[in-house]
Amino acid sequence: MTEPFQLRYSATSPFVRKVMVVAMETGLADRFERIGTNPWDAKTDLPKDNPLCKVPALKTPEGWLYDSLVICEYLDSLHPGAKLFPPPGPARWQALRHHALADGAMDAAILRRLESQRPEGQRSQGWMDRQKALVERVLDALEKDAKTLVDLSDIGAITIAVMLGYLDFRFAADEWRKGRPRLAAWYGRVSQNASMLATVPKDPA
Repeated sequence: MTEPFQLRYSATSPFVRKVMVVAMETGLADRFERIGTNPWDAKTDLPKDNPLCKVPALKTPEGWLYDSLVICEYLDSLHPGAKLFPPPGPARWQALRHHALADGAMDAAILRRLESQRPEGQRSQGWMDRQKALVERVLDALEKDAKTLVDLSDIGAITIAVMLGYLDFRFAADEWRKGRPRLAAWYGRVSQNASMLATVPKDPA
């Protein structure tokens, strides 16, 4: 029997969702043992598995892996199907470029949300505006690039879909679809994939 992977995860993290979508798209999701983890809990034992104290972290036979991109590439190495990380060449650089854009936008969105949760007198509106502007630039770039987007068949497309889902989850009032019809149409299609429907983020009850 194949030993399961242990995944330190949070149900609201877009980086965890990226890993879970990849796990489903590669047929590996059944091998995961999920360990719910709040990295912000002062008493968390997460640092013993990931010194960065971040989720996701994945326990493999070789040891713990961290950073969602590293975990996704590891999972992509384990299945015999079409690879989500293309071989060196134009398709790979485009997939990784799309990944970098979407991953950076997720980082900015999370920073904006964390800042918004600080006590009122300690928040920086300028900092939040800076993160929002970064996300808007990424969305505009992806709208221009929308005709090159594939369905969930490479790591760039998966990360873009997860990023857009996170914006719907945490910043629905921003209405990112306005003025971006091609990106919205693409997301409307790929968001119905089984892997996306099964990983929709929800706040803990």
